[in-house]
Amino acid sequence: MIDAAVTVTALTKSFGRFRALDGFSLTVPTGQVTGFLGPNGAGKSTTIRILLGMLRADLGEVEILGKDPWRDAVDVHADLAYVPGDISLWPNLTGGEAIDILTRSERGADQRERRQRLVERFELDPSKKARTYSTGNRQKVALVAALSRDVDLYLFDEPTSGLDPLMEAVFTDEVRALREAGRTVLLSSHILAEVEKLCDRVTIIRGGRDVESGTLDELRHLTRSIVTARVSGDVGGLGDADGVHDLVVDGDRIRFDADDHAIADLLPRLIDLRVAGLTITPPSLEELFMRHYGDDIDAGEDEDASVGGRRRAGA
Repeated sequence: MIDAAVTVTALTKSFGRFRALDGFSLTVPTGQVTGFLGPNGAGKSTTIRILLGMLRADLGEVEILGKDPWRDAVDVHADLAYVPGDISLWPNLTGGEAIDILTRSERGADQRERRQRLVERFELDPSKKARTYSTGNRQKVALVAALSRDVDLYLFDEPTSGLDPLMEAVFTDEVRALREAGRTVLLSSHILAEVEKLCDRVTIIRGGRDVESGTLDELRHLTRSIVTARVSGDVGGLGDADGVHDLVVDGDRIRFDADDHAIADLLPRLIDLRVAGLTITPPSLEELFMRHYGDDIDAGEDEDASVGGRRRAGA
């Protein structure tokens, strides 16, 4: 068995004068779910296209399931399933026909059984034309196609884009089942809460470089939530409490950032303030990155504009 399903070492890729990847490294252990996190424009999609053999790196080494994705693209694609975050389907085909094309390498009874189960779980009507589908339904087509395949590696790039919370929960269940079956998943996302539910390990990319890598417990120093509430007591001293940052008081309303490890100790203090309407919101990854790396990130930069084109769903 290969210890690492994906190994990326010192990867560099430029588009003209724009350097999308600058010595980026990534390891995806076999049989685990690895989160690949970063704000828009950080280099996630460029990395994934190199992993898929769609782009060739300028420098560095890439190995997927023991193969080079550029030289051995056909063999690599036979062993992986891929779901992009921006799905473009053939408009005159039905969802079922699109799934047939995307899973054309597999036609066994097991695949048909998995496919039918997934169609029902994701509440997809495969008889409708793709041009009539919403963004969420197009995403379901790609997910059904990928998850119905029996492969070693599943590569998801912003997979829950357009899905409602119920369907997000179905996706979460399916990824957990893959992990229990010993399959390997690389999940690219900019939503911290999504990977917190699923991932064994996380690699964070910023400006084309890997800046953090490890288990979620090892990366807890990055996690901080936003607390808002109405209070009727004196908030004096709350701003100096351990784990409280950037307290703002506006009449009877307060707002502050709190380190997650400190929230349990803060709740009794909020109760003493006769709190009402308490909301504790985990930050989006964009907010987290701006907090930690704001001086170095142009969060509005869209990497896809540098590469160009929409992606067609592939499995």
